Amino acid sequence: MTQPRHRLLDILLTTQPLQRARLVQASLALLLMFAGVIAMHYFVHIGVAKANEVWAWTWFAIGGIGTFFAAIRSGWSQRFADPSLTVVQMLYAITCCAAAYMLVGAGRGGVFPIVMVILMFGMFIASPRQMTWVSVYAVASFGAAMAVMAMLRPRVYVPAIELGHFIMVATMMPAVSILAARLARLRETARIQRAELSAALARIRELATRDELTGLVNHSHLRELMAQEHQRCVRSGHTFCVAVLEIDDFEARGRRLGPAGGDELLRVVARESLRYVRVADVLARWAGERFVLLMSDTRAVLARGGLERLREKIADTPINAFDPGLRISLSAGLAEHHAGETVAQTLMRAESALDEAKAHGRDRVALS
Repeated sequence: MTQPRHRLLDILLTTQPLQRARLVQASLALLLMFAGVIAMHYFVHIGVAKANEVWAWTWFAIGGIGTFFAAIRSGWSQRFADPSLTVVQMLYAITCCAAAYMLVGAGRGGVFPIVMVILMFGMFIASPRQMTWVSVYAVASFGAAMAVMAMLRPRVYVPAIELGHFIMVATMMPAVSILAARLARLRETARIQRAELSAALARIRELATRDELTGLVNHSHLRELMAQEHQRCVRSGHTFCVAVLEIDDFEARGRRLGPAGGDELLRVVARESLRYVRVADVLARWAGERFVLLMSDTRAVLARGGLERLREKIADTPINAFDPGLRISLSAGLAEHHAGETVAQTLMRAESALDEAKAHGRDRVALS
């Protein structure tokens, strides 16, 4: 029974979350109108209202709200700024309530709670400006209904009592507008707080996984990624490579650039290197002037070719416009992961290969 019921709801309300929320809202409006219809027919039953007039009102009320539901369900309403048609539905419902007020005579006091529910329903959705216009419309429509009925049926709609009703309506509606404005401010405050919290959480995640100076993946996060790559390779039978890169003569070149030269070198290498590594690969700031490049699903021969191109591109990159002779060179050690080997062992072989590249004159790639 559960699955057919869910399928029926999906057909009626769709599975798209935003559209479903609009249709749920329209369904609540329809249910509220059905409750009003039941109340109106009760007044017919006790002899307060006329059956033919109430039936005409019923078709008008249910037909209108049903049309709104169909307009939303079909997607036709999405051409408007408010696809939920909230304000239009509220105005229509208030019109129905004002008409009901004119039909039920002695039972007309029961209309006011329904009007308040309609207004409360809108306070959580409509803007303060919209609620102000809705309140003005409610005062005008009920004022007109009261004036007309006080003239047509003064024995039932006693003018003095209708004036009291009008004063009550004219007092309630501005109060509703004020409450709507306060709710809108609370919603806006909550929205700003949620945005600030999301930004703070994003910043925390960024700090937890990124090197603050270069913006690259940091040491600890790369270890997690290497462990994941290792598990993937165990399952698939593929392999990966790890390269350890180091800026040659880092301290001397940094001093040549000035007090913050070291930081500038690191940023330039990080920025330029990202332009020449594959999208699937991960470059991380490891420690000091060292970087580690994780190259997934590749063999050492192809990985070495990529590293050589990276080294050449970095060597051609000008570091400082005022010192065009200053260039960067990189030494790199490369290791291909072997079956049965741990990630730490692969990384140690790459570091040993880096030591070999440095021992043979730097500015080169060595393979372990």
